[in-house]
Amino acid sequence: MAATAGFVRRGTWGAFISSIQLVLIMPNAHLLSPPVPADSLADADITAAIEQLLSTKKGLVPDLITVATRQGIVQLSGSTDNLLARQRAEDIVQAVRGVRGLHSTLAVRPVVVAEAELQRDVAATLADDPATAHYHVSPTVSGGVVTLTGQVQSWAEKQLVLRVVQGVRGVRACLADQLTIKNGPILHSDEEITTQIRELLDWDIRVNGALVDVRTNDHVVHLSGTVGTAAEKDRLVAIANQTGATRVDARDLFVAYWALGKAIRREKFTLRTDEAIASAVRDTLRCNPRVRDTETLVQVHEGVVTLAGTVSNLRVRLEAEQDARHVVGVQQVHNLLKVRPARLVPDEDIRQTITAALARDPYVGQLPFGVQVHEGQVLLSGQAPGVLEQERAGDLAAGVSGVLDVNNRIQTDLTTPETTAPPIPTTPWPSASAPASSGRQPCTIRKSMCRSTTVGPH
Repeated sequence: MAATAGFVRRGTWGAFISSIQLVLIMPNAHLLSPPVPADSLADADITAAIEQLLSTKKGLVPDLITVATRQGIVQLSGSTDNLLARQRAEDIVQAVRGVRGLHSTLAVRPVVVAEAELQRDVAATLADDPATAHYHVSPTVSGGVVTLTGQVQSWAEKQLVLRVVQGVRGVRACLADQLTIKNGPILHSDEEITTQIRELLDWDIRVNGALVDVRTNDHVVHLSGTVGTAAEKDRLVAIANQTGATRVDARDLFVAYWALGKAIRREKFTLRTDEAIASAVRDTLRCNPRVRDTETLVQVHEGVVTLAGTVSNLRVRLEAEQDARHVVGVQQVHNLLKVRPARLVPDEDIRQTITAALARDPYVGQLPFGVQVHEGQVLLSGQAPGVLEQERAGDLAAGVSGVLDVNNRIQTDLTTPETTAPPIPTTPWPSASAPASSGRQPCTIRKSMCRSTTVGPH
């Protein structure tokens, strides 16, 4: 079939992609880069910026990670104690201005969990997640390595399964070669795939496709051109995979920090109509594997999005808002979605499920948090070493079926805040485009009305 091509321009909205990292499936995607431009940033400056970020961001042990940079290509070596930390370190590197590629040999050396226990933990984590609970996926554990077998409906579902499993304490690696994607009865044509990718790039605030060319031939997508960061490159490859491509060739897609220039990205943030923004948000919600089966009312007035309707769990409510914020032209989101579980879950069952989820997590599994539940309202209490652990506990609680809201009262040590100003800027977009706070206030729960427990070392 003839290839279709063209530079990305603004057009009608197609599908959108959920927020999923590609590092798990494209470990060497960053290694191919063009000759070093004359105005490239100094390797020493890039290394210094990365080392500062790694030393100040929570969830990492910087003394165990070595950073080396040569001609803008960063080499990460050493080890982390869990898959989430490795992903976090790699994400930090890819967002740094001047990084043209990443080669990571970070080893994962988790705490040792008995094989039978780890098998139960992985299976329970997949079963307790409201989305993956319905997938036909079977995990097998050997030596800390999880092998996933079964079938899912899309590339996005496969990435969701990987993300869920990598959040289990004791998992060293995930193998998903035997987790296949079931092709639907209708496959997109090459022209449809190319058009869809163009539209996705046009509406996603996290990437700038002004200098990117897209070609599709026999369902293989070829990406070429230039983007501003390694993170953008990964995002582009993920978008192409999301559209139904059988393979994505990004060998000719290069990274250069000059592509972050204001003049290049100006067209992306031109004024959009409320009708076009509303259509984009609706398609966003339909393409997220967690959110797609919900019926959500989307209204837009002067760039302010209002989401209304019902969803089956709190995680869907939160991800719907996050997805809407990633659409170009969205200034603010009013989240009026109501959580209405498909079945009534007793408070004690919710409490036990949250307790187990916290105990399985590599970041918070050893922290003594209190969990209280009343009529689906969850109150978390206790002390955490930082904001990362505090937010992680809240996210885990929000992902449990039957939870209507989470009041996160976990206290943090504020004496060691994270640094957000490294020597080299890491933000590719102007601050005006950053999503605003939702302003949602947590529910208030009277402790005397709640069941309680303490999660911590046994």
